[in-house]
Amino acid sequence: MSPLATLAASAGVLAAVGAAGLGYAGVIERNWFALREFEIPVLPAGARPVRILQVSDLHFVPGQERKARWVRGLARLEPDLVINSGDNLSHMSAVPPVLRALEPLMEFPGVFVLGSNDIYAPHLKNPAKYLTRSFGELRDDRPLLPVEDLTDGMRSGGWLDLNNVRQLIEVAGLPLEFVGVDDPHIQRDRYEHVAGPASADAAVTIGLTHAPYQRVLDAMTADGADLVVAGHTHGGQLALPRFGAVVTNCDLDRRRAKGLSRWWPGAGVHPIARDHPDGQDGISPVSPWQSRASDEPTPPDAAWLHVSAGLGTSRFAPVRFACRPEASLLTLVPRA
Repeated sequence: MSPLATLAASAGVLAAVGAAGLGYAGVIERNWFALREFEIPVLPAGARPVRILQVSDLHFVPGQERKARWVRGLARLEPDLVINSGDNLSHMSAVPPVLRALEPLMEFPGVFVLGSNDIYAPHLKNPAKYLTRSFGELRDDRPLLPVEDLTDGMRSGGWLDLNNVRQLIEVAGLPLEFVGVDDPHIQRDRYEHVAGPASADAAVTIGLTHAPYQRVLDAMTADGADLVVAGHTHGGQLALPRFGAVVTNCDLDRRRAKGLSRWWPGAGVHPIARDHPDGQDGISPVSPWQSRASDEPTPPDAAWLHVSAGLGTSRFAPVRFACRPEASLLTLVPRA
């Protein structure tokens, strides 16, 4: 075979492999929903376990019946609490089907915060931006989604709105303190409104944010949060063997793109500061390619951080690769 023919054959094989991979990522894996289970030792000695179901990043579009059935089926777990960590919508008409999907879960106590895709309609953008400093740039001309219909529906279902709210509630007979913020990705977080030391009356203090930006994680854990729960990253949405998530879409390092890890103030290597509304300092990442986790030893009192890879995808990039869509069952157990 001539060199030209060999090159043409190789190109054909690569094209076939690429097409197969794209078909797998866009048809199979993005609908291959998984339930991840974790035990987190944060409760006082002698306390009975508390089961928390986290649902995140649905990015719902009307007609996604397979996803809706899977979410409704999570009610079989009978959790003590449901956490919805935002980005439920990806379409102007998505609120009614989202609320129908969540309806069985509203039989249980729940809390929620919002993500940017609950507020602003998705838009087509260059995927290469996720590899640059401009991944978090905001566009003021994006149409607004019917977010009030979404929040009204979840509140009427009995779930507590934790957007920039601190609240002590009883879950499974234990007093749990929740500290929530609105989405840091679009600078709606106002932690100064809820700042303060963890309540001495609480068995555990849990921070809740849609996007796990370092400034929020540091503030919550400095105030004594035992656990912080987040979504937003999609686990990278695309992952590479031996490399993991390619990006996190925030300033969290790639090693914490999904799953359970430890966090303490300063655990991330802080990048460049930028102006934040109301005079706060925000974060402008140096490069989402860098894995900026600190190499310092983990302090014994470090908080736990759980980041969900979520159940959806960008409406304009409906693929997942080596990162299955997921919900998480977090079982809080007594400290060792």
